[in-house]
Formats: sequence, C-alpha cells, structure tokens
Amino acid sequence: MPVITFANTKGGAGKTTAALILAAELARCGARVTILDADPQHWITHWHEISGKVPNIEVIASVTMASIQTHIRENKAWTDYFIIDLAGARNTLMATAIGLSDHVMIPVQGCAMDAKGGAQVLELLCHLHEKAGIRINHSVVLTRVNSLVTTRALQVVKQLLSERAVPVLDTPIIERAAFRDIFDCGGTLQTMDESRVSNLDKARENARAFADEVRKLVPLGLANRARRAA
Repeated sequence: MPVITFANTKGGAGKTTAALILAAELARCGARVTILDADPQHWITHWHEISGKVPNIEVIASVTMASIQTHIRENKAWTDYFIIDLAGARNTLMATAIGLSDHVMIPVQGCAMDAKGGAQVLELLCHLHEKAGIRINHSVVLTRVNSLVTTRALQVVKQLLSERAVPVLDTPIIERAAFRDIFDCGGTLQTMDESRVSNLDKARENARAFADEVRKLVPLGLANRARRAA
C-alpha cells in the first residue's frame, strides 16, 4: 500500500484538488484508497461529508503528527493507496508524513511564491537523504494551468525546475470548473451533471491522464515497508 503525500509549504498551490482528483481516479479504477486529511482547512473531509459513501474511498479527518502512523497501521489491511493531504506549512507533521511516503507530489502553480514553497519541500527531501539516508521519490505537478495560455511565469517555473533536475509530471492539472465545483457539489467527476458543469469531459480526461501517470510512478506493491509503522 504505497503512501503518496501532497506537499507545498505555501497554501493555495492546488494540493487538495490534486489529492482528491488522484484519489477519485484510483478508486474509480478499483483501488481502495484512504485519504489522510492533515489540512486544518478540512476541505476533503467536508467533501466526504456531503458526498456520502463513495466506493473505494475512506477519509480520516484531523490527522496529526501523533496519529498519522497509527492511522496507516490500522488501515493498511484495507488500503491499496494512502493519500496524505498536508497543510500549506512547514512543520513537524510535514516532515513525519514525508518520511512515511513512497512518493511526494509537489503541486506548483505558475508563480514564484509556489515555486519557493515547493523548493522548501525539496530541501526537506534533500535533508532526509543526506542526514538520515532516506531517499524518497518525488515529482512536481503543475496545477491550475490555463488550457489556452502559457504564461511567462509558468515558463520561468518550468525552466527553474529543469535546471535543478527536478522531475515534473508530463500531465499538468488544468484549471477546470469541475475541479472547483466538486468541493461544493460532492461526489466525483463521474457523478457530476454534464449539463451543469462546463467542459466536464475534458476535466475527466485530464484526471485520467494524471492518475495514469502517477500509477506508473507509484505502482501497487512499491511500498517501502522499512519506513512503515510496525
């Protein structure tokens, strides 16, 4: 049961949206997913409350540094993938979650502030490798990308990441109404009303491509159990 953590020390980078999109797509394809909601805004918990039962998805609310390992240990028999949604802050919970992860996703919008927040996560990953010998795979996922316009700021972010040899997913998360509305309407992209949500088919296609790429990076059975709670 791989653990995938979404982290950026800056809030508003698209972590929660990316985490929910991935969880819903993995579940749609038959994987059993447990989302650990460690974001004090509790957006995924709210989504779960208004959605009711969503097949193959469980959400654990109010995850703390003291409880996170217990949640993983107690739910690993049921779970194929754990997905952790962190707060937009650098704290001990972030360090703990990253240390438990098999892959860290770093959502970044096309702006310098997001890039700096992502860089702090990269620094923590480097510190874990150098000081503790823990090497954790990671990737940047570009979020809220305009489908029609490639901004100068986004190009600067891409160039900066390339210069530092930071892996970037080929599939960005496009700015779509469906990705915003799902937190108000509940359910999944598959249950949303096509007549009421613009470009829903394109949102579904984007979500599938994103999840397919993540599954190739983090296949079932990859979990490093040496970092898992006994």
